[in-house]
Amino acid sequence: MSEKDVTHGLNCPKCGGMIRIPEGQRLVICPYCQQRSIVRGERGVLRYQVPAQIERLVAEKMLQRFLTSSFAIARNAPRLAKLDESLLVFLPFYTSWGRVLGWVFGQERVGSGEKARYEPREVQFVQDATWNRAACDVGEFGVESVPLEDKPYEPYNDDEIHRAGMVFEPVGSLSEALQEAQQMFQAQVRGSARLDRISQVFVRIVRQRFGLVYYPLWILRYLYRGRAYQVAIDGHSGQILYGKAPGNTLYRAAVLVGGIALGALIAIDVPTLLLYFGRNSDEMDGLLVLSGFALLVGFSAMYAAYRAFRYGEEYEYRWKKTASIAEWSPKQLIESLSEALE
Repeated sequence: MSEKDVTHGLNCPKCGGMIRIPEGQRLVICPYCQQRSIVRGERGVLRYQVPAQIERLVAEKMLQRFLTSSFAIARNAPRLAKLDESLLVFLPFYTSWGRVLGWVFGQERVGSGEKARYEPREVQFVQDATWNRAACDVGEFGVESVPLEDKPYEPYNDDEIHRAGMVFEPVGSLSEALQEAQQMFQAQVRGSARLDRISQVFVRIVRQRFGLVYYPLWILRYLYRGRAYQVAIDGHSGQILYGKAPGNTLYRAAVLVGGIALGALIAIDVPTLLLYFGRNSDEMDGLLVLSGFALLVGFSAMYAAYRAFRYGEEYEYRWKKTASIAEWSPKQLIESLSEALE
């Protein structure tokens, strides 16, 4: 903790010794007489820590499990990977807790074809929610958020976590983090409504708290044929949160060939058969729609196969990630294009 986060000059009411008061800490102990005192007034940003329960050897075993977790990882990676470094770090995460109350007004599509209609709906949402994001630059570690649900929180102890591992201090704007938490809660309410058309959304958050949570991560760096890779493991539960590994060349080739073949079959053969056998049918309009859908599915499959081959030289895993449009799956592309056409 930096000096600016500590208040100096308050004297112990028992022995008169000077007491350091970390930001946000309510209970302090005099280092001279062990007198416990409660701090009154503005507490600042509350700080917590999640205890580290995973030992180094357990984390190193999780590395081997990660290297065998996917066909996309080079098959000889578990044998050739050489552990280079393992260290425990505590990263700060801006965190917001609260009970989210939401009301969504809109319309739901009922029926299909010419009989389709939109009926008004009101959806209510009540749920306890937790939001968090890294309060420092995590580009090196790849962990943008952590699974805080059902995790035990302890009062922040600066000396304890510095003895346990490397501690990173928060940077960035607190107000931006608060705003981002509000936007996430609103998006959660909108997504839970499952309405085809949304006209109004009202969100209220009760019993909301905001603070900094220092979370333990085991960072394991290993070498594979002279190249360095890294894995981040949850220091409390042992869950793999981020990892990079060398790609499997045979897997990439198989996905490319199989995806192109499957995509071509769906995009070309299926529409051809539909239009050929239904050329004298009264349902030609419907067949044209099905043919267009098959064409979209086929090209999406070919695009996904190309991406798997193009970017498969390295395998990357993230516990939680918001995908950009360039990284959408074929299903996401189809759903997005269908909504746009509608």
